[in-house]
Amino acid sequence: MKIEKIFENNQQWIADKLKKDEDFFVNLSKGQNPYMLYIGCSDSRVSPEAMMGLEPGEVFVHRNIANMVPNTDLNVMSVINYAVEHLEVKHIVVCGHYDCGGIKAAMHHTDLGMLNPWVRNIRDVYRLHMEKLDAITDEGDRHKRFVELNVEEQCVNIIKTAVVQKAHRDKAITIHGWVFDIHSGKLIDLGIDFDGVLEGNMGIYRLS
Repeated sequence: MKIEKIFENNQQWIADKLKKDEDFFVNLSKGQNPYMLYIGCSDSRVSPEAMMGLEPGEVFVHRNIANMVPNTDLNVMSVINYAVEHLEVKHIVVCGHYDCGGIKAAMHHTDLGMLNPWVRNIRDVYRLHMEKLDAITDEGDRHKRFVELNVEEQCVNIIKTAVVQKAHRDKAITIHGWVFDIHSGKLIDLGIDFDGVLEGNMGIYRLS
């Protein structure tokens, strides 16, 4: 696609929005009030607003390779803090997806150069669940389970943060672990028992 086509698409998008609501951009410019923080993968095939059927302003989005939440990443930590403290989101979602390149990279012993430190964070998740993952003989099934377990661990990383612990206590913020099935378009709620996760981990990570 030629880059000029994007500007043509933009004009058509503006026209479509104004046709439905002549005050769309007036209201959009008043500020954002999203009820959800979505942390997902940067994969170009996964479009958060499109797959959730949401409009601009309804979801605050952060994306990186393999939807990671490392405590040493100032970017994602700042996003979480801003979303919780200033935007006062009610939900935080970590959404992985099947056929994730970052997960696949972590499953193979390849020197990825500059990407090595980031992928090592993903491999650390494999190490935590090595026994159950190695027991899965089919590589495709192992990949899918790794995607799911990685989502769960990133949710745990969110729970470890002080700002989320405070919001969970004072504002009843909720955390969700999802997977996007890229082969069917379906969003899957992993049904992670976060009360159990909190109970099992807060003895270690509780900050107050």
